[in-house]
Parts: sequence; structure tokens; C-alpha cells
Amino acid sequence: MRMAAEMDSRQQVRRFYDQVGWQEGESGLYQNARYEDLRPVSAEYIHRCHLRVGRHLKSSGRFLLDAGSGPVQYPEYLTYSAGYPYRVCADLSIVALKEARKRLGERGLYVVADVSNLPFREGVFDGLVSLHTLHHLPQADQEHAYGELYRVMAAGSTAVVVNGWTEAPLMRWASGLIRLVERLQYRRRGGARVRKMDDTPIPNQIDPPGAAEPPPSGTYVRKHDLRWLRQLLDGKIEYRVWVWRSVSVQFLRALVHARLGGRLGLRLLYALEERFPGFFGKNGQYPMIVLRKP
Repeated sequence: MRMAAEMDSRQQVRRFYDQVGWQEGESGLYQNARYEDLRPVSAEYIHRCHLRVGRHLKSSGRFLLDAGSGPVQYPEYLTYSAGYPYRVCADLSIVALKEARKRLGERGLYVVADVSNLPFREGVFDGLVSLHTLHHLPQADQEHAYGELYRVMAAGSTAVVVNGWTEAPLMRWASGLIRLVERLQYRRRGGARVRKMDDTPIPNQIDPPGAAEPPPSGTYVRKHDLRWLRQLLDGKIEYRVWVWRSVSVQFLRALVHARLGGRLGLRLLYALEERFPGFFGKNGQYPMIVLRKP
């Protein structure tokens, strides 16, 4: 039963991204971008958060592994492998890998693979990233995935894993204000639907040609907290928890607006995250877990 459930979750993830997440909409953006705040007021902050990943990677090497690469969705993602001849994109979605090839061309190698069971030999990668991927795995596979990522890292290399906490303390403290603002927005719009949290499935707007049934509207997600991470990694893998981004998409959409000084507020928030990266990584929405192999 457990094995069947795990296979079902993989099929659900693959189907969602093949049919929905990595399909382009009229704007030219992938449908998966609807889970991000792409408003101009948030653009600078989000851009700078994306660039944080590269600080913790070796600037050069032969192979960089992108575990759960998707289509290498954002321009900032390309900077992580700028000093590497090859970026190895591993993903369950063939659609994602085809899209990644459009961006990387001959500088990419493309492998259909499960990040919890990587088909690579030990110690081959000089750099490694896994962005918003592990939460799509069942718990046992997430545990195994950390071991697999560590196994394929070269000695002296680092890996950066970006995921979200189940319930971030800072976002829990802000939840009352967020709900209040969302209610006010709802009333001001005359009852129009307010976009939900970033992890809430949003109905698909694309009907793929030849689809035998309606495409999936969401995908399997299971996140964890800092206690779980410590129980998993302490004493086994050298790691640090830093901030990638401390606020959720729901927070940004509800509370950050240009006319209310949103850009300035996000610059202040970014400065605080830079000053206290450990605090915001452990208590904010999106931690950056940096693994190091001696």
C-alpha cells in the first residue's frame, strides 16, 4: 500500500507539471509562475533572493547538478552554473527537460530521474542545487533524497536546497493581519475571489490537446519543520540553515503594495535578512539549507 501511494504521488507530480505547471500561458510565463508574486513591486526583492543561492556554491567546476530542475524557470537560475561547462538537469517531467534545453542548449545534460534515487556515481558533482522540489516527495523519500544529494557531491563541494517550512513562525505571527487584509480586499472587490496561499492549488487555465480527462489542478506537497530537519541531518551531514526568503507569496500579495511604500519595505526586509540570515532562515517561510561535504 505504501509503495503504491508513493508511486501515485510521483505520477501526480509528473502529470501536474507535464500538463499544467510547465505549460506556457498567454503571457509567455509558465503556469507554475502563478504560485509566485510577479508584481513589479516585489520584483527587486525576489530577484535578490534568487541570487542568494549562488553565494553558497563553488564558482566553478565541471558538473553542477540541478535536482528537480524544472525548465530552469527564472533567469537568475542560470547564474548558478555560469562557471560550469555542464549543468545536469534531473527531473521526472520530460516537458520540463525539453524546456530546460531551450535555455541551456549544449551546456546542459538532461536526465529523467527521481531525486530520491539518483542515477549518478558517488562524488561526481562540484555543485548542486535543488529548488522547491523535495516537498513533492513522500516523507521517507525526502529523507532518502538528502542522502542521495550528499552521496553525489564531490569532496569539498556544497549543495543548496531551497524548500518551505510547513508553518513558519514569522508567517504564523503575521497570519491574523494577512487574513484581515484579505477580507478587506475581498469586500472592496465586491466579493471577487482573492488568490490563495502559494501552496494552494489554483485551477488550471489550459486544456492540453488530446487530454482524456481534465488536467490536475494541484500536486502532492508535504513540507516539514526545523525539528524534523535536525533529527534527519544532525551528526550525519554538515549543514547550515540560512534565509532564502522569509515571507510567503500570501504575505506579499496581501501586505506589500507600491502605493504603501512596498518597495522600500522589502528593501528593509532584505537588509534585515542579510544581517540575521540564520534567524530568518529558521523562522521565515523559505529556508536555504546548505550542505557541505568535507
